[in-house]
Amino acid sequence: MMTEPQYPTDPQDPKEQQYPAGQQYSAGQQYSAGQEYPTGQQYPTDPQYSAGQQYPTGQQYSATQQYSAAPTYAAPQYGPPKSNAGWAVASIIFFWPIAFAAFNHLHDIYPKWAMGDHQGAQYASERVKKLGQISLLIAVICWALFIAFYVIFLVAIVSSVDSYTYN
Repeated sequence: MMTEPQYPTDPQDPKEQQYPAGQQYSAGQQYSAGQEYPTGQQYPTDPQYSAGQQYPTGQQYSATQQYSAAPTYAAPQYGPPKSNAGWAVASIIFFWPIAFAAFNHLHDIYPKWAMGDHQGAQYASERVKKLGQISLLIAVICWALFIAFYVIFLVAIVSSVDSYTYN
């Protein structure tokens, strides 16, 4: 059977402290060895912190204190972030080399969310969207360049052909 360990008493606790015999105390009483300090004894207050003490001169203290506004936090998200699967499909249609990365991030969203990596899941979702937008931008630029070269090619052919006269 285990007993509770005995810890030494706090030396500052007057109820538990034993005082040596013959020592003079604040009330003017002497105590013999083994006698406990009386529990109803009033201790003198520290004169440095008496109740009527005034603030040192020359210092200004204000009653009101200014605090900054409470920090605002984003509302908690209750479900996984949007998958943005449409942007991954768009990356296949518009510029298929980017689709590999888009689908890789797309398939990381739910596993990261399930493991508790909410920021990682949010990043993967945003990355899928960004890669889809990049593939759309590349497709638009490629189509614009194709049309521009086609127009330049037609203009060059038309200008190089001599005018035929039929008699």
